[in-house]
Amino acid sequence: MKTNQMSFSQTLVCVKKVKHEAVEEWNDSMPLPGDIIEGIAAFDGCALEDIDDKLFVPTKGKSELKSQLSRISKTNADGFVWLKVRRGNQMVNLCVCVVQEKRFSLNRKYSFRAVSNDKHVAVLDDLDFDQCTELQERSRRAVNVVQRGFNQDTIKYNWRRKVATYLPDHRATVISSILFMPLANEHDIDSITIRAMAWFSAAVSSGIPIVFVNIQTEQILSTDKSNHTRIPTHGIRLWFLPGITEISIELIPEEGENRFGIDVKRTEEGFVCLYAVTKGSAADRAGLRQLFEDSIETGHIVVISRLEGKSVMPTMVSSDGLLHCCDHGDIRETLVGAIDQLESVRLHIMSWPTAQNVSRTQSVGAATLRPPM
Repeated sequence: MKTNQMSFSQTLVCVKKVKHEAVEEWNDSMPLPGDIIEGIAAFDGCALEDIDDKLFVPTKGKSELKSQLSRISKTNADGFVWLKVRRGNQMVNLCVCVVQEKRFSLNRKYSFRAVSNDKHVAVLDDLDFDQCTELQERSRRAVNVVQRGFNQDTIKYNWRRKVATYLPDHRATVISSILFMPLANEHDIDSITIRAMAWFSAAVSSGIPIVFVNIQTEQILSTDKSNHTRIPTHGIRLWFLPGITEISIELIPEEGENRFGIDVKRTEEGFVCLYAVTKGSAADRAGLRQLFEDSIETGHIVVISRLEGKSVMPTMVSSDGLLHCCDHGDIRETLVGAIDQLESVRLHIMSWPTAQNVSRTQSVGAATLRPPM
């Protein structure tokens, strides 16, 4: 789309301000104060780099832009549109979401917000070029303020030694997460968050030893089956840590044994845990039987977090509400395959403080993880 040379006296439709006051969270992908709106295009699922300038309809004023937003919102249930904005000497394409201004409940009027933040809503106005330039400079300083600071230096860090010393298994992280996809017709982040916290609370209440770390929104590109276009949606990712300790334990079979001596089951929240340990088995010799009996007394569950370095944690809740977790058959095949070859198996246990009763003779070490105070 070609634009004529701007006159300093002409009126331009511009983002006057945004309602999201946390400037430290602003970034260049959001509509920013001072952005001059040059054109608007319906969102058709194509990627940013594939947007054709010919698709953009020029905008000549605030009223006309709001009318265009109104028309698009009626034909696009998801409300996503492309904007072409001028920032200084650059033209930038932004994907934004159409929103209705709350103060106009009867005579509906529309604006737009950042896709990544519901609070980042643009307030539009007709301004002259000098006013737009002043606002752009303020936005530039706000976006770049985090990047300014002391000069940076570089130091060497012994990653290999630190990983080997401070992680239970050098092949795996300690922190875990689970992604909650929105259900059908679920467009409210709060409702997805409610489901995530219900899952977490139910897990902890059942005796699963995990500690809440963080929760965040995550943008996901999904396919609209009706027209095969890709549309952005938002899910919730919940991060969690083992309650107190995650211990690496090696189960070493002896000649003539055909089982490691552990029976596992899957909880309603998708965690793999012990529900029986055979007396005199490899698991008993490693200390798991004592740990299992202690957990019964304290009301906690002995959870297996990793098997042979691979996570067996639940990883996702899909848009049909189903939990994605480790296949019980895969766990059994791993254990049976190892015992058939009379090979040892290493697993990781998440537990509460009773874990000190576990024999450390076959353990490669443990990482003590204190929950945040």
